[in-house]
Amino acid sequence: MAGVSPLFGRSAAKNPADRVVTLIGKPDCHLCDDARAIVTKVASEVGATVEERDITRDEELFRVYWEQIPVVLIDGEQHDFWRVDERRLRKALGA
Repeated sequence: MAGVSPLFGRSAAKNPADRVVTLIGKPDCHLCDDARAIVTKVASEVGATVEERDITRDEELFRVYWEQIPVVLIDGEQHDFWRVDERRLRKALGA
């Protein structure tokens, strides 16, 4: 099984540089601005890729996340919402 440690049956740690952090937000959102600053800082330090998605331009994202923005995904999995904790993000990225 790819990505699974044969000794413990857990997923092998990913290289932070192979991770994708997605920030889901909207324009004129102060919490989104705060989250962007933290995500950008941590991702640049560990080498992760950052992408941003705007809920005002995507009906599905709006439907799913409108009450939670900003939302941070790591490799497509929800990590955080509303407030982003820098230490928790760094740990989740394996740094």
